[in-house]
Amino acid sequence: MSDIDRLLTIMARLRDPQSGCPWDVQQDFASIAPYTIEEAYEVADAIDRGDLDDLKDELGDLLLQVVFHARMAQEQGEFEFADVVAAISDKMVRRHPHVFADAAVEGVEAQTVAWEEHKRREREDSGHQDRSALAGIARGLPEWQRAVKLQKRAARVGFDWPDVTPVIAKLHEEIEEVRVEFAALDADPDDAAARDRLEDEIGDVLFVCANLARHAKVDVGAAMRRANLKFERRFRAMEALAEADGAELAGQSLEAQDRYWDRAKAAEKS
Repeated sequence: MSDIDRLLTIMARLRDPQSGCPWDVQQDFASIAPYTIEEAYEVADAIDRGDLDDLKDELGDLLLQVVFHARMAQEQGEFEFADVVAAISDKMVRRHPHVFADAAVEGVEAQTVAWEEHKRREREDSGHQDRSALAGIARGLPEWQRAVKLQKRAARVGFDWPDVTPVIAKLHEEIEEVRVEFAALDADPDDAAARDRLEDEIGDVLFVCANLARHAKVDVGAAMRRANLKFERRFRAMEALAEADGAELAGQSLEAQDRYWDRAKAAEKS
């Protein structure tokens, strides 16, 4: 039995209605989808940390998600794991004619353009009628990732700022609009329309931030992971500093906590 056959057999046993695992048996595509997304992020986290042993485990967890979905589809008579493998293999060959056929490609940028063109033709061949430059961008993506994809597609038809200067100006403009809506809520906390406008304006700020990252060629997810790790590291350092002083961070004034924050930052730089 091959490695993958063993995993497929294990999944079939787990999904057996009579002798399988009750939790696995009751799952469906919708209930498993959040775990699939979570496992993909854990793969990215292991890569960020440079932990190859953990990466091996996380890739296994992600592979299990593919096997899980394929097994549920097989039970419904739709497709099975072999069909998934065949589909991606055919797609890779089809989308790389410069590798598997006699086509030529001039570089990475040209290959990216060609890849998108292959995807567009595939959508048309499968009967999709949406001919927008934004067609085919999945709604199930994390919204920051979808924002960047929307912006990239729009940029391909020329709808883009020429450099980062107007992006920063737009960010300042959107932040000012957020201030206006906060002021409206302060004046009337029960104003549902103002709260809705505030959500809209905060969304605009985040969208422009994604655009700023795109112009800087910075991955938004990686930047956010870095910011989260920095905050966590410094906050834990604050807690340790307070404990060393014989105190707890909780319950102290914001001014006192800010002093611990400044000490944590200074310790990182020293």
